[in-house]
Amino acid sequence: MQAVEIVRIICKGVIWNDPQNQQLLKKAFFKAATLGISKFVQEIIAAYKGSVYWEDENKHTIFHVAVLHRRAEVFNLIYSSTFKSNWLGSNDNIRNNILHFGGKLVPSSEVAGAALQMQRKLEWFKAVENLVHPFLREAVNNEQTPREVFTEEHKELVKEGEKWMKETATACSVVAAFIITVMFAAAFTVPGGNDSRGIPNFLHESSFIIFAVSDALSLFSSIISVLMFLGILTSRYSEEDFLLSLPRKLIIDLITMFFSIASMMVSFGATIYLVLFSTWKWVFIPITLVGCVPVTLFALLQFPLLFDMYSSTYGRGIFGRK
Repeated sequence: MQAVEIVRIICKGVIWNDPQNQQLLKKAFFKAATLGISKFVQEIIAAYKGSVYWEDENKHTIFHVAVLHRRAEVFNLIYSSTFKSNWLGSNDNIRNNILHFGGKLVPSSEVAGAALQMQRKLEWFKAVENLVHPFLREAVNNEQTPREVFTEEHKELVKEGEKWMKETATACSVVAAFIITVMFAAAFTVPGGNDSRGIPNFLHESSFIIFAVSDALSLFSSIISVLMFLGILTSRYSEEDFLLSLPRKLIIDLITMFFSIASMMVSFGATIYLVLFSTWKWVFIPITLVGCVPVTLFALLQFPLLFDMYSSTYGRGIFGRK
């Protein structure tokens, strides 16, 4: 807040008609945009509206710099600007427009994993694409259109994202298939056995109902999980798939996988209760506690990924407008 107040004092004391004074703040103005210091940029724009027309040595405006360096807070100032139509179509020294900058690959540590990074790059490109005139979407710099720039610069990241998604889907589908096998077999080998008519001996026990319901839920959720994993493995892996389709499938996969493991542990606990509670009551509690370990371990290992994937796909997003 003190730094912002200093900026305001400087702006009040500057005579904007003096070109020398403009040059004094111009370098700091672009440096602030490069570093993502939106408060500084906002104060300069508020004090002098013409600062949005300033260009650096490469003919980049303040919003070109924001897109080039992926500074979301500075870029968000575009939505409150009344000068959009005047500079969105401007080009730099090699005829790159602002959408060309949105298509460039910029190293980022904001998110981990190739798939999430690819999703973030697409979100940036789409945000800029929705603002520019349709003519600029097909405009060519010295060689390429913005989409061609994006495809060329991100082809390795697409391959890395595809590899990560397939490895994750393959590993999880093996676990889901194992759960399906166990739960399917458990449905026909019920605890306590059957009588001469094939009716389960513990049919009227409340614990048996818990066993049957949890077994069915675990089986069905595992089947859904396997089907979604197959959807990931057989996906086209086009650029657009990383924006919504693939993350949504992985979110459903992780949720159903967790639900199937939890239901399997409930089914196991109900079986232990039916078999051992009448003679070995003290065994039930420690076995139940141990049965919670796999569910807890899965949650600790996979929930950070699930949270990142969900917030990136369905959250407010980097521009705060989802």
